[in-house]
Amino acid sequence: MAKNRKPEADRLPISQRIDSRMPNPKRREMSPTNWAIKGELILNCSCDVFCPCVVSLGAHPPTEGHCHAWMGVIIDEGHFEGEDLSGLNVGLLVDIPGRMGEGQWKVAAYVDERASGKAYNGLLQIFSGQAGGTTGLFTMLVSEIIGAERAPVQIERDGTKRRIVIGRKIQGEIEMLAGKDPEHPVMVSNSKYWMGPDIIVARGTKSKVRDYGRVWDFGGKSAEICPIDWHGPK
Repeated sequence: MAKNRKPEADRLPISQRIDSRMPNPKRREMSPTNWAIKGELILNCSCDVFCPCVVSLGAHPPTEGHCHAWMGVIIDEGHFEGEDLSGLNVGLLVDIPGRMGEGQWKVAAYVDERASGKAYNGLLQIFSGQAGGTTGLFTMLVSEIIGAERAPVQIERDGTKRRIVIGRKIQGEIEMLAGKDPEHPVMVSNSKYWMGPDIIVARGTKSKVRDYGRVWDFGGKSAEICPIDWHGPK
């Protein structure tokens, strides 16, 4: 007797999720369009504190020789071709085999389940680099999109702490490093880093990734908090 199987609603085959919008996910071309995102990016990676990729702009090897990371993006204000993105969150799993600037990134995207269809498609274009602008460099750095799905991406700001929960797949908490002035955390300012010029130095306190065959723990490792003001097509 045939068994009825419940479809995996939150994770479709890449051919259904991405190929219809990106003819070849491994070789994307930019199609610059009008978009903007203001908010905050948080991440926790496998480097010791502090990640050398920031100051070297990706030219220095990660402290472990590779870079494993999760990223979270809080969109306070934003749009994609007129579609409102405000209030949405995006999570990323990032696997980089060597120097960040040498590319060969493998990335999975988790798009806020509250996003409309157009917002979902737009965010995939933004974070694949296809939409051009600030994230356009991803078309050169990302060699493989290993997955993209809707998910309950929860990101919380709590004073000097930031937390992200994407089910059991990504569960992280990071905390800013205190500076001499308790009102101002340690920060790298006026950099040429792609994320933004000002990066707050942080450390992972609780941080686990369990998805796409990756099982990572970044507790005690380097973390960053960065105000972002991204846009396309320029």
